[in-house]
Amino acid sequence: MDLEEKLGILTDAAKYDVSCASSGAERKGQKGGMGNAALGGICHSWTADGRCVSLLKLLYTNACIYDCSYCVNRRSNDLPRASFTPREVAELTMAFYRRNMIEGLFLSSAVALSPDRTMERLIRVAEILRHQERFMGYLHMKIIPGASPELVRRLGYLADRVSVNVEFATARELALLAPDKQPEGIRRNMLSIRERQLELLPSLYRGPRPPAFVPAGQSTQMIVGAGDSDDREILTRAQSLYQGVGMKRVYYSAYVPVNQQAEGRLPPPMLREHRVYQADWLMRFYGFEAEEILGRRRFLDARVDPKCAWAVDNYHLFPLNVNTAPREMLLRVPGFGPKTVQRILAARRQAALSYDSLGKTGAVMRRACYFVQARGRRLYPLPEDGTEVYRALAGQDKEAAVQLSFLEAADALGV
Repeated sequence: MDLEEKLGILTDAAKYDVSCASSGAERKGQKGGMGNAALGGICHSWTADGRCVSLLKLLYTNACIYDCSYCVNRRSNDLPRASFTPREVAELTMAFYRRNMIEGLFLSSAVALSPDRTMERLIRVAEILRHQERFMGYLHMKIIPGASPELVRRLGYLADRVSVNVEFATARELALLAPDKQPEGIRRNMLSIRERQLELLPSLYRGPRPPAFVPAGQSTQMIVGAGDSDDREILTRAQSLYQGVGMKRVYYSAYVPVNQQAEGRLPPPMLREHRVYQADWLMRFYGFEAEEILGRRRFLDARVDPKCAWAVDNYHLFPLNVNTAPREMLLRVPGFGPKTVQRILAARRQAALSYDSLGKTGAVMRRACYFVQARGRRLYPLPEDGTEVYRALAGQDKEAAVQLSFLEAADALGV
């Protein structure tokens, strides 16, 4: 099999892994080296489903010893198998980079022979790129579940970001759908990375300057809808990963039935994945806990975003006076993002804000109008309960609602 055939097979096999991002690490180019890693990331190309891609995304091999029921590369599937050599992956990466088509590499792999043997191959790829090719661009490498902590740490000194996929929110789902993977091995890998990061903190490191170790942090992926976990279990698990192992990012992927043996399970609506991402955003940037986002629900409401649903469920806390409310509560107003709240706090130190001036802070007043007042004025009188507001928010034009969600997301990032 020639290199072009391998590339076609192994790039296609990598498309279901969404736990990658090109931002989070910065490294300046050096004389005699090749490339650099930009903190803000870059976006050069798009996948067929609209996702922005700046990395060469490959599987090292799709020949797997595991038989996970949700995975297209499971050993019982009859499909073309291929494997690269470490040198081939390095040469492909440099060839794409020199043509200005990528800014880095995302390399994952099926489990060939054993977790440790596969990890050794991935480490060899990173060593060739860093030490022989002098490649200073972005490297995101997959940790093979169950690999030894020593190999995990070796890779951590070479890669910008690593990811260890938990796949499911509960151990029972993992045992049912991926019986070859052990939750203890996955958690051990995550903790090994976290412990080394803590050891290398400048305040704890005994030396002039700690070496870079996974500077962009670790990420993971959970599959939504492949098992029987509800949104409460998914978000609770994500929260424990953020708080317990210092996870940088949890990615969510709606289940795609790629195998005939999927026992007739239907894929979840993409809106469910979207709502889980929105709830995750609230935990990361708005100070929400998983329990309060869901309230009494097991699943997130499909009609409105989680922030609006929380605000209506807690309608007794509103309206907020934007001139006196604390930052923590302002962040919970639908239509207010972190940058908007920062502008409100800065502006009200100079003079009391009027209702009409709120729009100048970047607030999305189409949502916020139901929940705030300024100088005793509010655009919409508050009904006795939130039912009327809920209907208004749920009845908004879908395209406009999506655009407003993007506005709040951009606001949170300061875009």
